[in-house]
Amino acid sequence: MSEAAKFSMKFPKQVLLTLVFVAVLSFYPLAQFASQEIINSVIAGIVLSVINVTMGYAAIEYSFNKSYTIFIQVVLGGVGIRLFFMVGMLLLLIGVFKFHSIALISSLFGMYSIFLVLEVLYIHNKWQHKIHKQ
Repeated sequence: MSEAAKFSMKFPKQVLLTLVFVAVLSFYPLAQFASQEIINSVIAGIVLSVINVTMGYAAIEYSFNKSYTIFIQVVLGGVGIRLFFMVGMLLLLIGVFKFHSIALISSLFGMYSIFLVLEVLYIHNKWQHKIHKQ
């Protein structure tokens, strides 16, 4: 089976549903009370968190059927790399492009937290399925 064929679409669907849910919940408050600068910063924070969770998903899928040691190294090493990437992007967006820092960091942290829960549950469910399959 090819690498691309083994990727499960369950997790991306969960991420998409989460994005739709958050967009529906936040549309009215942002449209009514936020300036364009804040809206742009919130969107940028959400986009960064989607990039982050997508990289995490790729690391999980890439390493899942390898040895446990490789899986842990890729996933935990990937967390470190993703954190450095996120800090770099935050510094760039706030320092160079002058995004609204509170809105950017709040939306990034909020979505990061939600996606982290989804990621951990996804890994847990994959391991449970693998254990029961053996």
